[in-house]
Amino acid sequence: AAWTSGVHHIGLTVGKLEETAAFFTRQLRWKVVRRDPTYPAVFVSDGQVVVTLWQAKPPGEPVPFDRLRNVGLHHLALRLGSIDALRTLHVRLTRAPGVRIEFGPEPLRGGP
Repeated sequence: AAWTSGVHHIGLTVGKLEETAAFFTRQLRWKVVRRDPTYPAVFVSDGQVVVTLWQAKPPGEPVPFDRLRNVGLHHLALRLGSIDALRTLHVRLTRAPGVRIEFGPEPLRGGP
């Protein structure tokens, strides 16, 4: 049996801490569970997993991630309760300011 039992939290370095935290809280309806201004970091959660967001230095000057050239987190996949919820969220996010969607919802390996 595996020694671990799921994901507790994931850490993401972000270029715009407050804007990213607002995306999770406003668009995805997550809750801020803690802030650490000395880090600086904002910890957000959907009740199942925590995502630690911390500010890149210097703020506002991030290096764009290239999935073919950089080692690091490629993406964060989130589970939704139904295909209808997925479609609804996709429409909501296409209208959200500052959000760029690379491609729309699609089945995972022919999934449901």
